[in-house]
Amino acid sequence: MLDFKKLPLDAQLAALLDGETTPEQKHELEQRLAIDEGAKRLYDKLRHGTDFGKHRLDDVLKEPVPLALVRSIKSAEPPKAPVAPRVSRPSLKLAPTRPQALAAAIILFIVGCGIGFFAAGSTSKMQPAAPTAIEAAVESSEWLTDVVANQRLIARQPRHIFEVPSTQAEEIATWLTSTVGVAFRVPDLTEQGWTFQGARVFIGDGRPVGQLVYTSSDGDLASICFRKDNLPSEADDFKETIKDEIGVVAWHNAGTSYVLVGPSSEASLGQLAIQVATSI
Repeated sequence: MLDFKKLPLDAQLAALLDGETTPEQKHELEQRLAIDEGAKRLYDKLRHGTDFGKHRLDDVLKEPVPLALVRSIKSAEPPKAPVAPRVSRPSLKLAPTRPQALAAAIILFIVGCGIGFFAAGSTSKMQPAAPTAIEAAVESSEWLTDVVANQRLIARQPRHIFEVPSTQAEEIATWLTSTVGVAFRVPDLTEQGWTFQGARVFIGDGRPVGQLVYTSSDGDLASICFRKDNLPSEADDFKETIKDEIGVVAWHNAGTSYVLVGPSSEASLGQLAIQVATSI
């Protein structure tokens, strides 16, 4: 065992701060502090460093966990077992200096986040949560990927952009309503420069989607797509996004999701979606 009196003075004072000295050692150090100004200054520095580390740790633990750190912990591989056992060495716990206290605070913060993350993951596996509004919104976003992919597909096949032409309006209404389960009217967008060409049906995230196809005099293609959904009534309306060359405006009404897709260069796509929503 190490001889306490042979330790450096800062190590002895650190042990005193941690309460790891014997009564005799404590008495001797207190007597020295009373008469040795240098030792007293060193003791005050160590005490201030310890206090700073504790306060800094409290502040760090109150901060939100960064998303990058969560992803890093989630993707980290468990450590491999060591090839040879480590030889245990006697150690003496010492109070940290100011830089050591700060480093320890950061390490404890990272370890705590990792434990909390994996514990939360285990709990969620044991107790499946009921569907929430956020989950419904995620489900809704899945079908938008299929809508955009379908729009790109028919844009590359201008001679096959519809299954039933616009001249068969009655068949379109009956066919889409019975297939998709949504009653609708075909919006007249002639004044806005878009001519109704016909209708299609495709599958979006496992559900049938009705599609009304329009073209402009410039040869651009736009579609109104709709399907039944499970979104809450407070779902975001007229959310506009851009997927490369395709602009997307999505909204929700009375158990139905709607999407207007067209060229991303079309500046009035959002206003056009509002008009479609009032007339479909």
